[in-house]
Amino acid sequence: MNAAVDALGTLPSLLAVAIAALVSAVITWSSRPLLQRYALARPNARSSHRIPTPQGAGIAVIAATLLVASVWAAWANLAIPPALIAATVLIALVGFADDIVSLPVLVRLVLQAAAVGAVVLTAPETARVVPALPLALERGLILLAGVWFVNLVNFMDGLDLMTVAEVVPVTAALLLLGLLGDLSWPAALIAATLCGAMLGFAPFNTPVAKVFLGDVGSLPIGLLLGWCLLELAWYGQAAAALLLPAYYLVDATLTLFRRIARREQFWSAHRSHFYQRATDNAFTVRQVIREVFALNLVLALLAIVTVRAGSMAITIVCLLAGAITVGFVLRRFSRPQAS
Repeated sequence: MNAAVDALGTLPSLLAVAIAALVSAVITWSSRPLLQRYALARPNARSSHRIPTPQGAGIAVIAATLLVASVWAAWANLAIPPALIAATVLIALVGFADDIVSLPVLVRLVLQAAAVGAVVLTAPETARVVPALPLALERGLILLAGVWFVNLVNFMDGLDLMTVAEVVPVTAALLLLGLLGDLSWPAALIAATLCGAMLGFAPFNTPVAKVFLGDVGSLPIGLLLGWCLLELAWYGQAAAALLLPAYYLVDATLTLFRRIARREQFWSAHRSHFYQRATDNAFTVRQVIREVFALNLVLALLAIVTVRAGSMAITIVCLLAGAITVGFVLRRFSRPQAS
């Protein structure tokens, strides 16, 4: 444990973030010509971009995250679950295939469920969120939630810098909680390297984006982020695990329910998420990203407060504050911007 503490103190953690950012940036820059040739995303009626743009830079983000985290873990004598690494590679391959040739919905879901199941079902039996539930039922619910979380991260990755504005504040907060002893070291390490990898990708995705993550990035990012949040919940901090991704959860879930109620093909591409409606309502892309990033900073602060306060009353207040803040931003996005 002392080796882990030394390897994941504040300065070493920042170094891990910086190295992951550098590796991600180098791979993104060097892979752009290949992506331009073989993985070009052409705009359509549901797109937010207007010119053909290469996709697939998620390869760089995931490669940097896993590479730096694995080396750091070996040096610090930490154990990142092998199932997590294998599942991340699997779901990245599924995303890559879908970027090149669109896969049938059922095939995607089965492979995603296999990847999420490999992570959830191999966890220790002592890892519980709601001990009052039978273990099999709890794991089944977590599996369903995991598949949904992987997909919602993919659904929400529809605007330049959107996933950066979501993942960077969340992973930074997770890293801080790890340094404070409120999250396992392996999860804190994954959060640190994922944060760095997204920062390295960000300059290439700044509006107007030069390259997109693609499914090869958004799907495994959802898996890794979901696992970190699950680890936080297993540490007894379920409220914080809900607050951190609250914007993505609420936007994607409300949109899903609305589309089901309208009897739409909810699995097909669309432009009805709140952040997409915002751009239709005269918000610029940069305005949307600024508001999402600011919202996520507020949610991260509320999550940290719930963990450090250790009070049920404060937790309830923070959950209410988070719900109100998310609702306020969604309401703004759904209404035309004043001229």
